[in-house]
Amino acid sequence: MARNDGARSSFPLSFWEVAAASTVVVGFGLGLLGVYLTMPASDYSFLKLPRTLQDLQILRDHLEGYTSDYTLQVLVGYSMVYIFMQTFMIPGTVFMSLLAGALFGVLKGMALVVFAATAGASSCFFLSKMIGRPIVFSLWPDKLKFFQAQVAKRRERLLNYMLFLRVTPTLPNTFINFASPIVDVPYHTFFLATVIGLIPAAYVTVRAGLALGELQSVGDLYDFHSIATLFFIGIVSVTPTLMGKKGS
Repeated sequence: MARNDGARSSFPLSFWEVAAASTVVVGFGLGLLGVYLTMPASDYSFLKLPRTLQDLQILRDHLEGYTSDYTLQVLVGYSMVYIFMQTFMIPGTVFMSLLAGALFGVLKGMALVVFAATAGASSCFFLSKMIGRPIVFSLWPDKLKFFQAQVAKRRERLLNYMLFLRVTPTLPNTFINFASPIVDVPYHTFFLATVIGLIPAAYVTVRAGLALGELQSVGDLYDFHSIATLFFIGIVSVTPTLMGKKGS
């Protein structure tokens, strides 16, 4: 029995859980293949997940020529990549948000980022609901205990607390996406907090994408003014929760 528990802790997913996750991966892969096959014949060696601002600028320069003529394919391809990254907690979505601003401008770029980020967060939420419990307990035991306690304390005004978490960098978004179903955050609360709470940070990032060539590092996105503004919005969103506790 001890040997089986050890095997479970070293690789916390069962065969069926791995199969479920693999099915999602294959689905995304087929979708991206469909986009690729409907694009014109060309050299697509530039297509890769950007890891640096230089990678992102190269990707922007190449995609600008396709966006006007193949807008639907670019939108679908962009959305699927963003959702895939959110679903499987792959870092780099900040570069994708910058790319949305560079390709589509502020308003369209914001709408695209909020849509893709919300869809990806929802996909991660439901995937975690199926297979996430052992992973969360394995990767973030202390954060999970803290999150669980805070959610239990603020159950009556949970939307305000979730908005606060989305707006401010108190907890990583990837953790919130994956841990929320484990601590029994209702999906409608999770969804509303995600849609509304991601707007301020999406605006900051997408707007910065318009001046992509002027950025020296990702750290330039969030100066003191931007961070202070996000925290102010977060405090405003959580104030009803604090007032409710005082009133009781």
